[in-house]
Amino acid sequence: MSSDLARHVADYLRLRRSLGFRLVREGEVLPQFVAWLQAAGATTLTADLAIAWAQLPQGVNPINWVHRLGSVRGFARYLATIDPATEIPPCDVFARPVCRAIPYLYSPADVARLLRAARGLRPALRAATYETLFGLLAVTGLRIGETLALQRDDVDLDAGVLTITGPKAGNTRLVPLHPSATEALRRYASCRDRLRRTPTARTFFISTVGTALIYGCVRHTFIELTTRIGLRTTTVKPRIHDLRHRFAVDRLLDWYRSGVDPASRMATLSTYLGHVNPAGTYWYLSAVPELMQLAAQRLGEHLDHGQAEDQS
Repeated sequence: MSSDLARHVADYLRLRRSLGFRLVREGEVLPQFVAWLQAAGATTLTADLAIAWAQLPQGVNPINWVHRLGSVRGFARYLATIDPATEIPPCDVFARPVCRAIPYLYSPADVARLLRAARGLRPALRAATYETLFGLLAVTGLRIGETLALQRDDVDLDAGVLTITGPKAGNTRLVPLHPSATEALRRYASCRDRLRRTPTARTFFISTVGTALIYGCVRHTFIELTTRIGLRTTTVKPRIHDLRHRFAVDRLLDWYRSGVDPASRMATLSTYLGHVNPAGTYWYLSAVPELMQLAAQRLGEHLDHGQAEDQS
């Protein structure tokens, strides 16, 4: 049974990876799970065994157990089509802790101040890099990791399109740009090539010495700038990722205010943001009071319309 399970795990990982899933965690833990089953003398994958194995690490964040069991659940669903005796563990065994940070809601004035502060950095290439980098994050909602990984060939300034292959996006996606964003990137590319003619990196954004930007340095500069302009205090700590949050929220607010049904556009927004599951996009609704109010208002109008139809 153990050798069969090992073969089924390999087949499962190969199949799902061929569909675009990276399965980094699953590739690490599922072979460990099979080895544990073998040591326990198990001949069938049962829910009790999966739950017991998921809880083996002690003194860890409970989300670790959730992820371990989730990896087994995916494999169990696959294996059940081959071996009907397989039990699929339930999804609500462990309480999933709420670990999302409360986002800082940037105003347009906040973003303008951030970019203006970046423009004042020295030397000139550092200023151009950070002003353009933070501006791109604000107008596209890209993840910082995706932006730092952009290669020069990924930025099509003629078509105004970025090619993104991010760690969480799975398959490559195309991100169209507003003409103003394309022009800003074109100005940066010209400045970059003039000030650093022979960079060592082929990334679109580079450091003052021509190397790829390191996230730790970007974060340090972001903290420096947000502190300098008064956005960051002892109690308010804006994150780079909150620029992505602001982009998504602005799109949803625009749709509500213009009378567009957000549900009809949510799949498009999810694809643009690179969310594998639209639930990741819907979370933005619950994170912003104004969006919740607009959603409640839209629901009330829908209910009123339905009641009027019933009475007619």
